Amino acid sequence: MVSGGFKRMMLTSAALCLATAGAAIAETRLILGEAGPNRGARAASLQHFVDEVTARTDGEVVIDVQWGGALFKANAAVGSIADGVADLGTIISVYFPQEMVGYGIADLPVLNSDAWVGMRATDELMRNSEAIQASLADQNLVYLGTFTTSAVNIGCKDAAIRSVEDIEGLKVRGVGAYGDTFRDFGANMVPMSIYDAYQGLDTGLLDCSQGYSYAVGALKQEEVMTSYTLLNWGQVGALGIFINKDVYDGLLPEVQTAMGEAGVAMADKLGELITADNEAAIEKMREAGVEIIELDEAERDQLVEKGAAYVEAWAERAGGVGLDGAALLEEYDALIAKYTAERDEQGYPWTR
Repeated sequence: MVSGGFKRMMLTSAALCLATAGAAIAETRLILGEAGPNRGARAASLQHFVDEVTARTDGEVVIDVQWGGALFKANAAVGSIADGVADLGTIISVYFPQEMVGYGIADLPVLNSDAWVGMRATDELMRNSEAIQASLADQNLVYLGTFTTSAVNIGCKDAAIRSVEDIEGLKVRGVGAYGDTFRDFGANMVPMSIYDAYQGLDTGLLDCSQGYSYAVGALKQEEVMTSYTLLNWGQVGALGIFINKDVYDGLLPEVQTAMGEAGVAMADKLGELITADNEAAIEKMREAGVEIIELDEAERDQLVEKGAAYVEAWAERAGGVGLDGAALLEEYDALIAKYTAERDEQGYPWTR
């Protein structure tokens, strides 16, 4: 295993190259591991991060993205980045419930359905919480930027969810605590990936599938859905970019700042892309004859109330690793309110 100090020395010495006109400049080349493919809104926002880092460092830092799990699979990301298999990369919290318990706050079924608001709230929490930073440092990691899968909604075939009473008895593919909450309302949960949900709905193995609007469009699930309920509830947002701390500590302060700023810009870019993709997907559903239902606020509030048990369970887990879960939840709620107000007063960054 290459030590952190030797790795930094290699990065510095091996990255020297000659610029045009014979002037020598130092170029640092970093390797980023990404388990997903190079397509879709998240991939585009990741590429935006890469390009922003290079631009903000005047070309001194170049990031080489290894897509599709070429360096490591999603369930090996924490150890692979910490050990230097890649200099930085994407970590999905759900694969690491203990190591990433602090970051897991972004997966909780709290009232937070706006993709941009959720990302900016999560991003500020991750940057400002000394306790979360210390927990990551113990794992040789530093947080750089966050993604989201956007709001969790639910599509059904020959069924429709207009109230929480409609949930009972349905065969449902769930998403994390959102699925657990549906189970508490009487749904029969069916373990199935989102990629198999089309067949599940088509054959009757599923009545309904929780998921994300853009994913419905990408997987053509509107072909086997008759209704789609906008829950206006919450999202899954604990996936983002982290860097090996030894590598990070070896970077100049201005480069560290540039990477952090690029991480914030990445959230803004994904917010723009995924919001547009979700709107387009819902319109595609309408055109296919799928009934679009917006869950009444009173019904939605019952989901939030029932899901609170899973928020409390997270706080207990956080306490088990030395984090003040209640304090983090209070701060997170305040940040959601902050960015909701900014959106309402100023609009999204890409519309200003």
